[in-house]
Amino acid sequence: MTLWGDLMNTLILVDLQNDFMPGGALAVPGGHEVVPVANAVQRCFDIVIATADWHPPGHGSFASAHPLGRVGHCVELAGMPQMLWPDHCVQGTSGAEFAADLDRSRISKIIHKGMDPSIDSYSGFFDNGHRRSTGLEDYLRSRGVDAIYVMGLATDYCVKFTALDGVALGFPTFLIEDGCRGVEVAPGDVARAVSEMRAAGVRVINSRQLGVSGGAPSE
Repeated sequence: MTLWGDLMNTLILVDLQNDFMPGGALAVPGGHEVVPVANAVQRCFDIVIATADWHPPGHGSFASAHPLGRVGHCVELAGMPQMLWPDHCVQGTSGAEFAADLDRSRISKIIHKGMDPSIDSYSGFFDNGHRRSTGLEDYLRSRGVDAIYVMGLATDYCVKFTALDGVALGFPTFLIEDGCRGVEVAPGDVARAVSEMRAAGVRVINSRQLGVSGGAPSE
């Protein structure tokens, strides 16, 4: 497989932050395993963008912000169901920083999300209510991007919603499946997320189809 023709292709690295890595506040199982994939595939793309959770202290998605809240419990936030999480990726903390071994030299834009304490933002494009844009769509269109490739953490949350919004906005959208790991709050969540993305028109590939082998793009 080659990239989407000879057009402008963009890689979106979703939330490769310390708090989602082993030992982090909301560690995704195997989350560290996607960083080498991210480093390898970046060289295949014209533009590389990274999203980042950037929550204020006391964000409404934190269990600690609710008197009777507990992690994994579902509440209503901004009129929508909201899973409660541990405090994570709080602005200015080490947990919000990118993983230390992530190659940032090719990242041209960082999209911060989840800054409004009253609503969460899984997608790199919008908050969960699609009320406010993060600016990602405008940036992609201003750069003449034709297709997007999404990978990162976590498959069943922020990756899924970023990919679904991408395809809904009209971008040919690809999921680099081996560059993702999921939370799996419930068994089967990752498989269901991938199926949902496929059904919406997201094309599921792996990094080897981009010419990546042994940690580096093949010549």
